[in-house]
Amino acid sequence: MSANKFLNSTASENSVTENHQKQLPKFRPGRWFGLGLGLVGVATISATAGALLALSLSSTPLMQQSLSPEDAAVFSKKDLANSNMRLPELTRPVNILLLGIKVLTSDLEEYPQDEELGYHALVNSFKGLSDTMLLVRFDPKNQKLTLLSIPRDTRTYVEDRGLTKINSANHYGGPATSAKAVSELLGGVGIDRYVRVNVQGVEKLIDALGGVRVNVPADMKYQDDSQHLYIDLKAGEQHLNGDQALQFLRFRYDNLGDIGRVQRQQLLMRSFVEQSVNLKTLSRLPKILSVIQSHVDTNLSVEELVALMNFAAKVDRQNVQMLMVPGEFSDPKEFKASYWLPDLRSLDDMVAKHFDFGYQRLEPENLDYGMRVAIQDSTDNWETVDQLVRNLNDAGYWNVRVSKPWTTPLQVTRIVAQKGDITLAKAVQKSLGFGEVFVESTGALRSDVTIQLGQDSLTIKNESQNLGNW
Repeated sequence: MSANKFLNSTASENSVTENHQKQLPKFRPGRWFGLGLGLVGVATISATAGALLALSLSSTPLMQQSLSPEDAAVFSKKDLANSNMRLPELTRPVNILLLGIKVLTSDLEEYPQDEELGYHALVNSFKGLSDTMLLVRFDPKNQKLTLLSIPRDTRTYVEDRGLTKINSANHYGGPATSAKAVSELLGGVGIDRYVRVNVQGVEKLIDALGGVRVNVPADMKYQDDSQHLYIDLKAGEQHLNGDQALQFLRFRYDNLGDIGRVQRQQLLMRSFVEQSVNLKTLSRLPKILSVIQSHVDTNLSVEELVALMNFAAKVDRQNVQMLMVPGEFSDPKEFKASYWLPDLRSLDDMVAKHFDFGYQRLEPENLDYGMRVAIQDSTDNWETVDQLVRNLNDAGYWNVRVSKPWTTPLQVTRIVAQKGDITLAKAVQKSLGFGEVFVESTGALRSDVTIQLGQDSLTIKNESQNLGNW
């Protein structure tokens, strides 16, 4: 949607269309946190519901600042949950905007730069730029949880600022302005509630949950003395504590910049999804709740939080879908600043498919065999990779390329719907005869489907050779 269209919209421009509000898909215990980059660690166990209810009798105990009537009207006024049950349950689809906020002393007038300190320190505040933006959809009807990552440098319309980077919306206007900017970008998608988590809260929540096991894809080293930001992680699978996980999340000093960071965020989210909850989580609840009270700002009520957790506790990992706004990097010759320029046509299709909003282009009768297929090998067996390319060509897929290897050893091949089109990914899976389909954006950036080749391809290759099929 263009800026002019936004400015000429009807009186509904200050409120997000409620007729299309959706519930965000389900989640299992402990997986909430990874998907929410911190906040939803509280969703690890349904027992947390009782602890949350004890937080406060206030309807919005975790709201750190009040909204004006105009800002409050941006979000849906419809009830999200039904409490006529043992535990509240979601009554409809819900869209929640999740913002990860980084604030430095130099960002706030009330925190003048401390000459004695000598650097820009992190502040427990929600008034800064949004380093991370996710629109999360809970869909109880289809039992799905969908996360749409919005790169911080995405160029779109921000109220009173014009066309600029979307991460500035929170800095200039708070959660309501961020919600309107996201809705504008997505063509009018409704947003029910917001959640803001500051960087310090993410670190503390990961520690409170006992850390996370992640395969770091490459050595990460960066130093910024002005912020006391020191990143030093070695490649390989390892258990990260809060500080290390924050290093993993904040690193963006490679050739993909912020887009690479979005992909790593999704890797961390998937790691949380894959990890099961153990009894130790129960003993950590008081610490988890304490962190949430001091580092989270949301207009969700306690009842709504409990309903989301109750729903999240039942979701299957196959139904956790992670998308990213499609687009491309801006040309430095055309723009002074570095932007992520959204592909609005592809984005409209993505929103229609996964957020049930707007209109999707008619699918062709036959699958588009001109789709871009990328192969990321984790087997270090180039004979198998070459054979896979030939087999895909024989099956009618001609736009196939071998991309950089997938550094994490995989037992099962992953077929990634990079742009969220699960139909294309399943078609590739059917042609291969093996592999597991995932909807996420961790594959090759300029692909429609990425095949992350695992050890199962070697077994199947050997069996097929015996039959003369390979």
